[in-house]
Amino acid sequence: MNWSRLLAILIKEFRQIRRDRLTFAMMVVVPIMQLILFGYAINTDPKHLPMAVVQADQSEFARTLVASLENSAYFRVTARPRSEAEGNELLDEGRVQFLLVIPPDFGRQLLRGERPVVLLAADATDPAAAGNALSSLSAISRQVVARDLTGELRTLQVGDAAFEIRPQRRYNPEGVSRYNIVPGLIGVILTMTMVMMTALAMTRERERGTMENLLATPVRPLEVMVGKIAPYILIGYVQTAVILVAARLLFDVPMVGSLVLLSAALVVFVAANLAVGFTFSTIARNQLQAMQLTFFFFLPSMLLSGFMFPFRGMPGWAQVLGQALPLTHFLRVVRGIMLKGNGWTEVLPNVWPIALFMLIAGLVALKRYRQTLD
Repeated sequence: MNWSRLLAILIKEFRQIRRDRLTFAMMVVVPIMQLILFGYAINTDPKHLPMAVVQADQSEFARTLVASLENSAYFRVTARPRSEAEGNELLDEGRVQFLLVIPPDFGRQLLRGERPVVLLAADATDPAAAGNALSSLSAISRQVVARDLTGELRTLQVGDAAFEIRPQRRYNPEGVSRYNIVPGLIGVILTMTMVMMTALAMTRERERGTMENLLATPVRPLEVMVGKIAPYILIGYVQTAVILVAARLLFDVPMVGSLVLLSAALVVFVAANLAVGFTFSTIARNQLQAMQLTFFFFLPSMLLSGFMFPFRGMPGWAQVLGQALPLTHFLRVVRGIMLKGNGWTEVLPNVWPIALFMLIAGLVALKRYRQTLD
């Protein structure tokens, strides 16, 4: 061991790390990003979940019930539809997590000891999001009217609860986790592979020296971009077909909605990820940097989209970041189509943000594209 030669190698490596600023930045930023996301943004016990209330009874008992649900910290009233049908639409579109339906004469039936039934429908496409909230209902139903049932009405508190909150898990009645995970894997796998393959495609040409031949041709930046992206759209469809067949045959995941609608939304989502990959290829100078940028995009997409953890359980700032990612909206699209049978009216609010993201990423890629190696 010659210490002078070893020292020379160490100095050379440190200088090379200093020159590769992108790699050095990834070494610093990724651990910090993981620490912040796992420490602050991830929450397996979501609170203040949006709830729509159809209140056909205006008695003090009905008002106390709604207030008690909100005071439990699991529910937050965000809409008051006029009918149960309007509330079901909000639940189908994913705008609320719960729908509470208080029947007419609720207070009168309660005073008569008839034990009225209150419906609480839950969007169970993500069982983890609503599980803890639904488990708290038994305690709430016993305590909710304890303050109002006084004097001669105190006898209504003996035995069973004065009324029943009947939960209804919609779209996934048994709470099977694979019904939520397997459709989400379509978006996760496409995000990882589409961004990575496109980023490596352009970077590989630069490393192999074939970029000079491409730049010598009269091909315009838009033509290069479309030509590079188009083949991978077909690959994305092949990947999706494999996952859907496996989901049906191996995991028995239902397919309630239209495959044609899912295919149309898939084009926009795949193109958005390919545009991101093309943008990364204009930034990276080698394939290693392209892989690092892919990981930098994939990690927050997986953690902030609602794939691994309930989306509404994250703090407000994390939800804002998650709303900017195409995977967040595509998960709602694919789960809505497969589990809820959503149509265009329910899917469109989540498709246009993906299209907007694709447009912005494509414009950035075209702006950064260089027709010369300099």
